[in-house]
Amino acid sequence: MQNHFELFQLPAQFGLDMSALDSAYRDVQGKVHPDRFINASSAEKRVAMQWATRANEAYQTLKSPQKRAQYLCELNGVDLQTESNTAMPVSFLMQQMEWREELGDARAGKDADALDALDRQLRGERKALLAQVAAQLDAADYVNAAQSVRALMFLDKFGEEVRFAYEAMEA
Repeated sequence: MQNHFELFQLPAQFGLDMSALDSAYRDVQGKVHPDRFINASSAEKRVAMQWATRANEAYQTLKSPQKRAQYLCELNGVDLQTESNTAMPVSFLMQQMEWREELGDARAGKDADALDALDRQLRGERKALLAQVAAQLDAADYVNAAQSVRALMFLDKFGEEVRFAYEAMEA
C-alpha cells in the first residue's frame, strides 16, 4: 500500500510545497470523488469512497506540520509512544509549569494583555521547535525528532488552552 507521500507523488520529507500538496490532493479527489461513480456498481462505489476517505486522511496528515512530522517518524520505524512516553527534559517541564502559572494568573485577572504575551511566546517557541523538527528529520534523526514532536504536541495542546481562555474572557 502506498504511503501518504506516494499517494500524492510528493517527496517523503518534512518540508513540503503546500500548493503542490493542495494540487495533488485535488487531482486524487477528482479521480475518486463519489460523484464520478454515480452509475457504477456498488462495489466500485465502495472502493471509490474508500479511496476518497484515504485521500482525505492523507491530506489532513500531510497538511499539519505536527502530524506530518509524526507520520515521517513512524514511516521510518520510530513510534512516538504518545500514550506511554511522556518523559520530557526538565527545562521543558519547568517552562510548561511557568506558562501554566501565567495562564492561571491571566484567567484570574481577565488580563488580555498577559494572554497576548503568553500567546506570542508560545508561537515563537512553536516556530523554533518546528525548525528543530525539520532539521532533525532532514538529518534522518528520527529518534530525537520523535522527542521534539512530543514536545510540539504539548505546545499545541497548551495553545488550545490559551485560545479557550480568550473565548472565556469574551463570553
